[in-house]
Amino acid sequence: MPLRAGRLCGFCGGMTRFRFAPIAAALPATVPFTGPETLERRRGAPFRARLGANENGFGPSPRAVEAMERAAAEAWKYADPDSHDLRHALAGHHGVAPQNVMVGEGIDGLLGLLVRLMVAPGEAVVTSDGAYPTFNYHVAGFGGRLVKVPYREDAEDPDALVAAACETGARLVYLANPDNPMGSWHSGARIEAMLDDLPQGSLLVLDEAYAEFAPEDAIPRIDPEDARVIRFRTFSKAHAMAGARIGYAIGPAELIAGFDRIRNHFGINRIGQVGALAALGDRDWLTHIRAEVAAARDRIGDIARMNGLAALPSATNFVAIDCGRDGAFAQALLDGLAQQGVFVRMPGAAPMNRCIRVSCGPAPELAAFAEALPKAIGTLA
Repeated sequence: MPLRAGRLCGFCGGMTRFRFAPIAAALPATVPFTGPETLERRRGAPFRARLGANENGFGPSPRAVEAMERAAAEAWKYADPDSHDLRHALAGHHGVAPQNVMVGEGIDGLLGLLVRLMVAPGEAVVTSDGAYPTFNYHVAGFGGRLVKVPYREDAEDPDALVAAACETGARLVYLANPDNPMGSWHSGARIEAMLDDLPQGSLLVLDEAYAEFAPEDAIPRIDPEDARVIRFRTFSKAHAMAGARIGYAIGPAELIAGFDRIRNHFGINRIGQVGALAALGDRDWLTHIRAEVAAARDRIGDIARMNGLAALPSATNFVAIDCGRDGAFAQALLDGLAQQGVFVRMPGAAPMNRCIRVSCGPAPELAAFAEALPKAIGTLA
C-alpha cells in the first residue's frame, strides 16, 4: 500500500510523514546542551581537558565504585521501584520522613515530572533569563508559558522572580542556589524570606544541585512539609556520579506522592541506586572532594588573573570567568580553546555571556587550560 503524501510541518516549513501531537509539533528538534562527545565527533579528536559540563573529574567514592562493581553482576534485575533503602537513607541524612523524599533519574528527570504534574498548557512558569535551560525545555515540552526575569549583578534576583509570579499567577518559580551558570549564591535567610512573598498557589522549585559546595549559611532552614517549596539534590556533582543519573526531591508528602501518578517506576538505574547509597555513607570522601574543588577554584582564578581576566566568586564546582568584552568575544575564546582540545562552556544570555564557565578538574586538565588560554586570547588580539 503506497504511503500517503506528507503533511507540511509548521515549524520547519518542510514535509513530514508523521503527525506529531500539537505541543511537540510546535517545538524545534533541539536539546538543552550539546554533549562533549558530540563535539569530539565533530572535531574528529577527543578533548584533552573536559571542563565544560560541571562534572566532578575527581571521581566518586571508592566505596561507591566497589559497591557498583558488585552490583553489576545483578544488572539483570530491575531496580527497586520504591528506592526503599536509598530513600530511607536520604531521609535520615536530611532529618525528614521517607515520605518527603522522591528518588529520580537525576534532577533533570525530576524537573520534567514536576512540570508534568503541576503545569497545564498555557499556565505561567517563572525563571531567570539565562538560568538552567533544561528546566525551560521541560516547560516548553508540556505546554507551559515561560516568563523570564533578568539576572541582577550576575545572580538570580529573588525579588524579580516573586514580582513576576505575583503578576502572572505562576504555578512554578525556578531558582537555583547556588546558581548555574554564574556560581553565585544567596543566603538561606534570603530564600526563606522569598517564600513569605510568593503568591498563594505558586511553588518554589529550589534547585540545590551544588549545595554541598556552598557556605553553610546558604542553605535555608525549611520544613519539608512547607507547601510553598520543593527542593532538589543530586549525586551528579559533589558525589561525582553524573553518569549514574540519581537525583532526589524533598518536599511535602502529598506533593511527593503525586510523582507516583506519572513517574516511570522502573526508570532508576539499579547500579546507580547501590552506588548512591554507598556514596552517601562516605563522608570522608565528600570532605576530600570539597577540598579538591576549593583548590581547583583557586587555581582557575589564578589562571584567569594571569591572563588579564576576572574570576567571579563561586560556591559551585565551576568558575565563571569574566572576559571583559561581549558575548561574541567570549564565544570566539571558547572556540579557540576547543581548537586546542579544551572543552569549556559559556552562559547563553547577555550580559552573562561575556563569561566563559570552567569546571573544576584535576591538575593535568587545569594545566591544559592554563596552556591553551593565553594562546586562544592571542589569536583574538
